[in-house]
Amino acid sequence: MTNEIILLKLGGSLITDKDTPFTARLDKLTELANEIKTVLDHAPNWSLILGHGSGSFGHVAAKKHGTRNGVQTVEQWYGFAEVRFQAAELNRYVVKSLIEAGLPAIPFPPSASMISDNRKVIQHNVSTIQKALDNHLLPVVQGDVAFDESLGGTILSTEDVFTFLIEKFNCSRILLAGIEAGVWEDFPARTKLVKQIQLSTYEKMRAGIKGSVSTDVTGGMKAKVEEMFSLIQKNENLTVQIFSAEESGFLTRALQGENVGTLLTI
Repeated sequence: MTNEIILLKLGGSLITDKDTPFTARLDKLTELANEIKTVLDHAPNWSLILGHGSGSFGHVAAKKHGTRNGVQTVEQWYGFAEVRFQAAELNRYVVKSLIEAGLPAIPFPPSASMISDNRKVIQHNVSTIQKALDNHLLPVVQGDVAFDESLGGTILSTEDVFTFLIEKFNCSRILLAGIEAGVWEDFPARTKLVKQIQLSTYEKMRAGIKGSVSTDVTGGMKAKVEEMFSLIQKNENLTVQIFSAEESGFLTRALQGENVGTLLTI
């Protein structure tokens, strides 16, 4: 078994042009894949599970059909299939960039294997991901549609998927890479970046954390922070970092343990 499993999310805002539908940032994907490859080459005892958001691929179709809120009608099920198609399109770009960087990436789309209940994953064959890790492959999960016991169908964010995986794997760190530098004390002015937030002080400042400015059906920054703190409460050794990987080298520094954004701790 490996010593450390890191969950890394490449946010949709980072890898797509969120304001231009169905547009991947191919140069950025290549740069990020090369950074991941370089870090992993120098850290043989680390394993990585990579996740990515849907950005301008899944979110546009999802908003049109209201997929995250539930799927019941024929039209909604068509929308479910459309969202899945768009999510898969972006996933192919992501995996292609990883393969071209020399990383043995293999996708595990939630739509094919996960069942949720009110967007909480209740069923998934994690042994396939474990076998991938055992054989030094790079599992790739994503924001995706899923069949849901209560809602018919829904959308699981990458964070929803991570919430499930962290119960099954001994993960020490979650890294959420986007274009936002971290959690701002004064969003949207963005002059005071909060370098570290402890669970005990979070309640005092939560009113200042706002949602995302682009189309994001999964809830923006506030939802991410709250989801991550709920995980930290259950896993006291877990740390979460929210940071921007827009500038070259920041992903490398975050993977190597440096706080380049906002660190969430117990």
